[in-house]
Amino acid sequence: MAWQKIKLGEVLIRSKIPIDIKDDVFYKRVTIKTKHQGVSTRDCVLGSEIGTKKQFVLKAGQFVLSKIDAMYGAFGIAPREVDGAIITGNFWAYDYDVNKVSIEWLNYFTNSPEFYNLCRKASSGNTHRKYLDEDFLMNYEINVGGLENQRKTVEIINGIKINFDQLNALTTQQLHLLEQLNQAILQEAVQGKLVAQDPKDEPASELLKRIKAEKAKSTKKEKPLPAIRPEEIPFEIPKNWVWCRLGEIIQYTDNLDIQKYLLPDTLINYVDIDAIDNQNQVIREAKLKLVRELSTRARRVFKKGFIAYSTVRPYLKNIAIIEEELENYIGSTGFNVFKTIIADLKYVFYYLLTPYLNNLFKSLMVGFNSPSITNEQFENSLFPLPPLAEQQRIVAAIEEQLSKTKELKAHIANNQEITEQLLKSLLHQAFESQ
Repeated sequence: MAWQKIKLGEVLIRSKIPIDIKDDVFYKRVTIKTKHQGVSTRDCVLGSEIGTKKQFVLKAGQFVLSKIDAMYGAFGIAPREVDGAIITGNFWAYDYDVNKVSIEWLNYFTNSPEFYNLCRKASSGNTHRKYLDEDFLMNYEINVGGLENQRKTVEIINGIKINFDQLNALTTQQLHLLEQLNQAILQEAVQGKLVAQDPKDEPASELLKRIKAEKAKSTKKEKPLPAIRPEEIPFEIPKNWVWCRLGEIIQYTDNLDIQKYLLPDTLINYVDIDAIDNQNQVIREAKLKLVRELSTRARRVFKKGFIAYSTVRPYLKNIAIIEEELENYIGSTGFNVFKTIIADLKYVFYYLLTPYLNNLFKSLMVGFNSPSITNEQFENSLFPLPPLAEQQRIVAAIEEQLSKTKELKAHIANNQEITEQLLKSLLHQAFESQ
């Protein structure tokens, strides 16, 4: 059978299997990654935590897309792991006519530039929110031939893709090794192995005395921290360093009950955990919200020169140094917001990113939907304190090393992007020739 043009709606048949969400039942929910990176399980939650009670069932093998993000490649074939998961009306599921298309051919076609362009043409709305027009999509004509022709096309693409997959595997491994190197740099830094010790430095024991004296001046009353037991010590540190608890060297920000002290229409520069770029450890942008739009969780006062550290899923490393001074700058109670007392702020910041501390906090988390550590666990965590001058040398050495790996990562990522564009070009040629 020669290639012929038929409407997409003759190949894809919309599936709507309704389900009423019950409060006492657990449900799997799905996520569809952009750039055709696949469909996977997002989470599994109780029905009582799901706001939309009328949803639909997704079946393995169905083609599913996001009507909001399809223009960015948010579509794919549902794998077995999401069979029986629920989807809202924003996700559209389709069965396909097995007599007209093979699943392998359909998967490749939907990753072609032609299908991306189709989704862009079929999407309309404002800049931030464009929705797919299903009628436009389903009435679009595509080239479809017999299953034998599709099989040959798939064989050609598979041959091309093997080489690209090998190249991608290599670049992924390189990026993984660089991240491991970063982690090793941080861990060695806080074990005194990154820079040499200088006997002329003030001993850390004297520094800790000064920190405690400074903290004693604070009017804030804090619960005394327990003494450090020898069996708690996780690794060796240099002789002129000292172990203390994190709570000994930090001071928390103020909390502000905005509903009580500010008018309902007061504008707030609000930072929630999702505002943190946890790849680069910066605050992307504060959201402008009115007081009446925010819950009681909005009460951490953000100040320039403080650290914001998410105690919710701490292994995700949602941490940033606050670089701006904004009016009514408020963060979620999911953050611990604090400054250091005399100790170098960046040294403490990098310590919070070490494998040791992340593994510790991951083991201490409790909770199902938002696993977290407590303030007490945060404050009681052990902290290797070097002399102040050495802290500054350590920070300089860390940043020099990380800048080198960052440059290498950017180079590898750029090569990966070029590879992806080349594959898309080859896919375009494959389907254009039909």
